[in-house]
Amino acid sequence: MKNQTIKGHIVDVIAREIYDGEITISNGMIAKIRRHPLSLSQRWPYLMPGFIDSHVHIESSMLTPREYARVVVCHGTIGVVADPHEIANVLGVEGIDFMIRSGRQVRFNFLFSAPSCVPAVGGDFETSGAEISADDIEQLMARDDIGYLGEVMNYPGVLADDPELMRKIHAARAAGKPVDGHAPGLSADELVRYASAGITTNHECMTLEEGRNNMKAGLKVMIREGSAAKSFKALFPLISEYPDRVMLCTDDEEPDELEWGHINWLVGTALSKKINLWDVLQVACVNPQQHYGVRWGLLQEGDPATFITVDTLSPEGRVEQTFIQGKEVYRHPDGVTDDLFLQPEEETPVNRFEASPITASDIEYPLQAGKVLDVIVATDYALTTGHEKVTLTEEMCASAGYPLPEVQKIVVLNRYQRGARPVVGWVRGFGIRDGAIAGSIAHDSHNIVAVGSNDLALVQAINRVIALKGARVAVSPDGIVDLPLPIAGIMSDRPFPEVAERMEQLLDTARQIGCPMQAPFMTISFMCLPVIPALKITDKMVLNTRTFTKVQ
Repeated sequence: MKNQTIKGHIVDVIAREIYDGEITISNGMIAKIRRHPLSLSQRWPYLMPGFIDSHVHIESSMLTPREYARVVVCHGTIGVVADPHEIANVLGVEGIDFMIRSGRQVRFNFLFSAPSCVPAVGGDFETSGAEISADDIEQLMARDDIGYLGEVMNYPGVLADDPELMRKIHAARAAGKPVDGHAPGLSADELVRYASAGITTNHECMTLEEGRNNMKAGLKVMIREGSAAKSFKALFPLISEYPDRVMLCTDDEEPDELEWGHINWLVGTALSKKINLWDVLQVACVNPQQHYGVRWGLLQEGDPATFITVDTLSPEGRVEQTFIQGKEVYRHPDGVTDDLFLQPEEETPVNRFEASPITASDIEYPLQAGKVLDVIVATDYALTTGHEKVTLTEEMCASAGYPLPEVQKIVVLNRYQRGARPVVGWVRGFGIRDGAIAGSIAHDSHNIVAVGSNDLALVQAINRVIALKGARVAVSPDGIVDLPLPIAGIMSDRPFPEVAERMEQLLDTARQIGCPMQAPFMTISFMCLPVIPALKITDKMVLNTRTFTKVQ
């Protein structure tokens, strides 16, 4: 194969210097880097390592790994550390294998985990589609295509030294593979105990004090900026304080936001905050590779020829090209190239969806004066919820089943069993006046969840999700808009432009029916997650997640 040379301003993140030169690529590797004067008569790009998302659930983009890679290489991302616990909660190891097969169809770097908490809680609290046991984890840790143990969300189990959970952690450590964390709101002492179990990271920090406490406990902090949870504004000082122990991640990013940026947006924002360039590139490019023990490319001799070119090193810098293993997979403004794809897409969608249609009588909720309603308080872009108690009055009970105009019904239906009865609760924050939204993306067990202003719209939304065996749906007086999700009920089999366009239609419809949220579908998807405080709803109950007690 003929050698290839590329000239430009070389950004050496290891030596922390920029110099003019050229790199020689041979058989997908960087054979030589030579300092070389550049002609002053033309504009030269900056050559630098590509960006890495250190923690992401690809399923939240509703794209297959193959299609996800098509989008993020345009933003200069050359690899992601991906925890497939969303699809694993539906299909178990079969779902993990689907993600790995899809990832192999493209020239892109994926490091997949063995999800540690499938289900997140399960048992008496919720119904999931699968369970991954300690025996399963031990087998997965022996596989070369599994790189680490996914986020340990069951932090109470860690603090209580739960035997089954500790077996999973020990299996990863015995295999020499990192263990990811998930520990929101722990005290300084609890963080020390959590880290001492062998857990190495945390992406759930929301305040600077919390981030610093994590660092003191020995954990590495991932600064997260996703569609639902955004912590960069609070945590960015950590980049300068601990440049060798911080990473950047999105966790969950929806297609409408993914279209406009990925880790490159965080890099640009960090530079706009006047953070040192080398510290920014350390956390965006170097630390994830070192932490997870991967060799994806840092623009050094002997590395894979995986790097990007950018027009400037300013906050407004634009990715001009993305190279992976010596192949140009993206060029601005033309888009991705044929070299991104290693093989045709040949995946048959995998799914598990057994729910039966419901009627309005299934979601009736009798109101009685003096009764206290436990209301979930939802906030746009937030995973956490509030817990409000409302005492019903006679006037409220005479309101056609909905006691307050700003409080709507929230319904969750088990998708894995035919004939299951829905659970009905109450939520404030979505502001829906005349319609409903629903979806089969409901972290982490992915049952059906819906919020609406009247029972007819709720039933229509839920039954459309069931008919499509997975979808996001919005119901308005003008009709129904949907985005089918035939892969595990959480991902589309369509190209990104189609998914993004349909998602925009859903958001437009949500706004039309009164929802003020910017991310209503992401927000509703976290109403069911029982490992995040304070009040959540599952297919079995409305749950106080601080005390793990049923409230209704």
